Amino acid sequence: MTGHTHPPPRASIVAVIAACALIGLPLLGLALRAPWSTILDQISRPEVFRALWLSIECSVAATALSFVIGLPLAVWMASETSRWTNVVRAFVLLPMVLPPVVGGLALLLAFGRNGVFGQYLDAWFGITLPFSTAGVIVAETWVALPFFVLTTESGLRATDTRAADAAATLGAKPWRILTTITLPMIAPSLQAASILAWARALGEFGATITFAGNLESTTRTMPLAVYTALESSPEAAITLSFVLIAIAMAVLFVLRKRWFPTGRTAR
Repeated sequence: MTGHTHPPPRASIVAVIAACALIGLPLLGLALRAPWSTILDQISRPEVFRALWLSIECSVAATALSFVIGLPLAVWMASETSRWTNVVRAFVLLPMVLPPVVGGLALLLAFGRNGVFGQYLDAWFGITLPFSTAGVIVAETWVALPFFVLTTESGLRATDTRAADAAATLGAKPWRILTTITLPMIAPSLQAASILAWARALGEFGATITFAGNLESTTRTMPLAVYTALESSPEAAITLSFVLIAIAMAVLFVLRKRWFPTGRTAR
């Protein structure tokens, strides 16, 4: 028997209308000012393609780094219950609440050519991160990692551990249990975590421009290209914005089954 539905209070209806207006009207304004007659020409410009390709390249690399670093971290946080777990969790999630420009400044002071650690990277290994493509990847990983860790940890905590416990009692090694039982069970969470991290990395602006700069073909990703075009060619900025909106809509489409409920559960 399905649950009974009740009409929402008027305050909820007003809130829905306000939220739709707040989010929808700016997008409508963008659509009304879009240069639809020349939008294909704008997208096909070489600098747009370079910015788009650089964004994809760096965001994929940042997602891969988030996976490599974040998966073991999420497994540890989901399995540990000590007070240090909360300390580490708060530390890892800090980039989610800090302004990205603060993160970029922190990265610059840490890994800049004269930074606390960057001076040794430059002197010992010849590695210079600021104002380079590698710097973009580092900045995007800094902001994307918390999204991957938080989503993966939530998936791990919601997983039934009976199969893993049974395998452990039969003598299976922790690494084998993780790779053959736990990871397949949380595959949807890993997919969602990776897509969220990638989307966050793709849209990163503040940390990137502060730490890596805005150099065409080197560090100018799509968000930075929008910012640059806004100063000289608003039509180009609108076109680039629509490209990012299309990507965002594609992400929502992929995650629609996870985020959008299809109905009420039976009682």
